[in-house]
Amino acid sequence: MSDGTALAGPDGALRCPWALSTPDYVTYHDEEWGRPVHGDDALFERLSLEAFQSGLSWITILRRRPGFRAAFADFKIATVAGFTDADRDRLLTDARIIRNRAKIDATLANARALADWAPGELDALIWSHAPDPATRPVPKTIADVPAVTPESTALSKALKKRGLRFVGPTTAYALMQACGLVDDHLVDCLARRIG
Repeated sequence: MSDGTALAGPDGALRCPWALSTPDYVTYHDEEWGRPVHGDDALFERLSLEAFQSGLSWITILRRRPGFRAAFADFKIATVAGFTDADRDRLLTDARIIRNRAKIDATLANARALADWAPGELDALIWSHAPDPATRPVPKTIADVPAVTPESTALSKALKKRGLRFVGPTTAYALMQACGLVDDHLVDCLARRIG
């Protein structure tokens, strides 16, 4: 049983323990999680996927990511904002994604709200909530990694104020972790050294 510290993976390298349960997680952990993500469409994808993940395991979303991308036009905000009722009905029957009506409706509503923003505005808003890395202790164990922070709470409020849905503080913090606003790789994790 793990004490929450970094564990050796199949190649002997130390990684965050959550990354070792499947090869999909190893790849995601090593190549994506915690790496800076910029661009409105890329951040819209991550925000949408984090919302779909709410109440589910991330591996469920990760394995369906190609289906999500196909169903939601690669998360191009302008395209998704133009989705019709017929598109919504199509999404509700698409087995490649999570067919949750509230989450689908939120994704479509969020795209419509974001379509009115200036180019780069979503990127700027999200990244304006990145904490100063010097003020954050490096986590030694999984227990040192928070689920919510003052910054994620502020980001959640800012997004909600601008009309976005399914963006609570926990979802906002997961977005911050996934998109590199914070580095929650454990102190001994190989990704902390290469990130």
